[in-house]
Amino acid sequence: MRILGIDMGSREVKIALMENSIITKKFKLSTVSFYKEYCSYKNKIIVDTSKLGFENIDKGISTGYGRNNIDLQEFEPINEIKAHVYGVFYQLSLKDFILLDVGGQDVKIVKVEKGVITDLELNEKCAASCGRYLENMANILEIPLEEMFKHYEDPVEINSTCAVFSESELIGKIAEGNSFDRLCSGVNYSLYKRLHPMLSNFKGKNLVLSGGVAMNSALQRYLSMDFDNVICLNEPQYNGAIGCCYYGNLKKS
Repeated sequence: MRILGIDMGSREVKIALMENSIITKKFKLSTVSFYKEYCSYKNKIIVDTSKLGFENIDKGISTGYGRNNIDLQEFEPINEIKAHVYGVFYQLSLKDFILLDVGGQDVKIVKVEKGVITDLELNEKCAASCGRYLENMANILEIPLEEMFKHYEDPVEINSTCAVFSESELIGKIAEGNSFDRLCSGVNYSLYKRLHPMLSNFKGKNLVLSGGVAMNSALQRYLSMDFDNVICLNEPQYNGAIGCCYYGNLKKS
């Protein structure tokens, strides 16, 4: 059975294909390119799977930011929480964990006990705890995100709770002559400080990280102060799309 999972993010669309219960292909596109080049409209958004390079799809499952704004014809929509939890089930086979998903524009924290979602918290209002914040700060420092993610020691203090004011504060720290390493550490630690109050309401041993920000090794170090086991998924940005596939596979009958 061939199942196509699509996670429609605010900036990128992640796509995964499952064949006979195994993920065989995954890739991502900019959200604008996805709609312009691979979709048409007739009452609902129609995805041209042949343009995506897929033929003979048996089932399609969709989720993500775009799921709240549009419907994909011939795709079953599921909510993002379910998609990301099912992604962890498939990749790790864990049944007890706390999931932290930091996306480009939102944060999701989900507690799963014995395979059942028992608590969750969402932050969709403030950019200061999301991936866009890190991208903007990396642009100010004129470095790739991957380089900034490496730094965690002796962070400078960045205390502004607003993403815009934080950018101004970072410029001030640069003007003070702080080292590049400390500036990068300060940005990473400021994200941790914003996530910490939300995570403090969730108790457990296993913290699973998904979303592109999960690859921030500095953030992983800071979070390890609060959890016994911090697990970063392989290619965590595809977790939602993989979860769509796994959900469809379990529901195939």
